[in-house]
Amino acid sequence: MKPIRLIRSIMVVGGWTLLSRGAGFARDIMMAAYLGAGPVAEAFLIAFSLPNMFRRFFAEGAFNMAFVPMFAKKLEGGEDAKGFARDAFSGLAGILIVFSLLGTLAMPWLVWAMASGFVGDERFDLAVLYGRIGFSYILFISLVALLSGVLNAFGRFTEASFVPVLMNLMFIAAMLLAARFGWDMGLTLAWTVPVTGVAQFAFTWWSAARVGFALKPAWPRMTPELKRLFIIAAPAVLAGGVIQINLLVGRQVASFTEGAVAWLSYADRLYQLPLGVVGIAIGTVLLPDLSRRLRAGDAQGGRDSFNRGSEFAMALTLPAAVALVVIAMPLCAVLYQRGEFGADDTANTAMALAAYGLGLPAFMLQKMLQPLYYAREDTRRPFRYALVCMVVNALIAIGLMPVIGFVAAALATTLSAWVMVWQLWRGSRGMGEAAQFDDRFRARAWRILVASLAMGAVLFGAMTVLGPMLGTPGLRYAGLALLIGAGIFSYFATGALIGAFRLSDFRSALRRKQD
Repeated sequence: MKPIRLIRSIMVVGGWTLLSRGAGFARDIMMAAYLGAGPVAEAFLIAFSLPNMFRRFFAEGAFNMAFVPMFAKKLEGGEDAKGFARDAFSGLAGILIVFSLLGTLAMPWLVWAMASGFVGDERFDLAVLYGRIGFSYILFISLVALLSGVLNAFGRFTEASFVPVLMNLMFIAAMLLAARFGWDMGLTLAWTVPVTGVAQFAFTWWSAARVGFALKPAWPRMTPELKRLFIIAAPAVLAGGVIQINLLVGRQVASFTEGAVAWLSYADRLYQLPLGVVGIAIGTVLLPDLSRRLRAGDAQGGRDSFNRGSEFAMALTLPAAVALVVIAMPLCAVLYQRGEFGADDTANTAMALAAYGLGLPAFMLQKMLQPLYYAREDTRRPFRYALVCMVVNALIAIGLMPVIGFVAAALATTLSAWVMVWQLWRGSRGMGEAAQFDDRFRARAWRILVASLAMGAVLFGAMTVLGPMLGTPGLRYAGLALLIGAGIFSYFATGALIGAFRLSDFRSALRRKQD
């Protein structure tokens, strides 16, 4: 895949992810208006985070990272890729069916492990009820992750990227129906979780069937290839478990402050927008591309893909990080403050958002550096690095909680992410030419940083000028649009002027014409 085609594929995934995040914003805005940061909102957010946490543990962050390189290499080498995918599908489904049943039965203990601060009030019982209703989601969405890996290996990024859009649209429709017919909003959201899982699975299975991979469940069998897959995946599963422990620590810290679980979740949605659009999109496209190049011995092509992807990611992520820190308050006020979501909720969400924003470049760099390891089927070193980050995260979150309260959870996430990046970068030094930054990247990186800081100064000034407009109910959306527009214009103008990038690079990536 040539660099321009790589970036174009990234933008396809990023574009669909942007649409998904936009629908996710609408979902969260509606949830904030209907439920605020109250007990029902916190209970649902904890319950919904449980299957999602284990999904990342089993599928996206671990199993799939091992599956995609092996599957891509089999496609490239003309081997029995379909048989391998079928065995992986059946093996993963068998494990998840058992796990879903056990998790549903053990829900009180899972909720306690996630948010022990809920014990003794209504949030605990609600979280257990909602969790039992929705925990089967892990089965469907994990199989969706595997099928998405099949589609990505074929270069079919659109179908896999549409899946989260479908989920958010279904949540929006469910809340509108609940408001219209007077249904209990918490129960409506809880029952929507497994329904969306079935819908996402059906769509992805149909998409995979269209490329000749209509995978049907069968009795799992331990083939030599599947055994090798599990051996490669095991350290990544453990690494994913360590990352989820970091999230558990953050939830536990937040659960002792009423409303904090919701504040962190709403802030997480905002910083996940640029991370999803850029970082996740690059990781999705880069992993199969690097896997194919390494199999073909194309070190120079791998280096070009790695550098152009990193350069493109920095050009979009660094200014986003600066913006999240500088204009955190107006972002949260305009997007969330209405109905049950008050001024105090806005201020606390903005503090968490600024802390997350400081770590956004680190989260993006992880998405760039991890494929260098997984494409080589090296899952052990990322696991060791994740262990170090787990200790750092726990020490910061628990140690700073008495000093700065729930914000300690967000700050710990950010600082441990930077520690992870440093370890991944240091470990990649011995990987050869494909993992080296080239002269063009080094020449542009510092200019991108300068352009981002200049944009931050413009945003700060524009925020002061537009303050009255941002605080007026009928004008605040227009005020936020002007504020964001000023930031975008200043960044791209400054960046083009000092040579941080060429605007033609973005135009080329947007063209549909194939190289």
